[in-house]
Amino acid sequence: MDLKQFKRKAARKQEELTAFLKKLDTTVPRGFSRIVAEEDAEVWKETDCTTCANCCKTMTPVFTKADIKRIATHLRMTPKAFADKWLIREEDTGSIVNKEQPCQFLIDDKCSIYEVRPRDCAEFPHHYKKPFDLYNDTFIQNVSRCPATFNLIERLKKRVEAEYEW
Repeated sequence: MDLKQFKRKAARKQEELTAFLKKLDTTVPRGFSRIVAEEDAEVWKETDCTTCANCCKTMTPVFTKADIKRIATHLRMTPKAFADKWLIREEDTGSIVNKEQPCQFLIDDKCSIYEVRPRDCAEFPHHYKKPFDLYNDTFIQNVSRCPATFNLIERLKKRVEAEYEW
């Protein structure tokens, strides 16, 4: 994965894909969930997250109490020691997140705690959420960070514009 090339392409298409997603806030084509499922399946045939890890490099997950306890146990630490070492509470949202980016558990573009990673990481990039169009703000945020999301939204836009009066 050439992240520099992806970032340039995403920057060029950001406005266009954002406009498409915003339009989905008010106009959802009939059968859209089926289209999302079909296109998402195709995207994942072409996507290998282990060649990218841009999410881990540029974003932080929100850690739940269950995440903290599970990861701390895995690392043979107390939840407090784990939180004190690596996490902060965001002032504006109150969310518990990594102190720094890239993620401290990213080693050679691989998650060193993959089997116990935060739920937010396990669910990323959130394509499965339903109805899909209720998460357009999430996809707008991720389209420039996640090649899978970028490819999905680009494919959805092309397909909707070809198959529907849009």
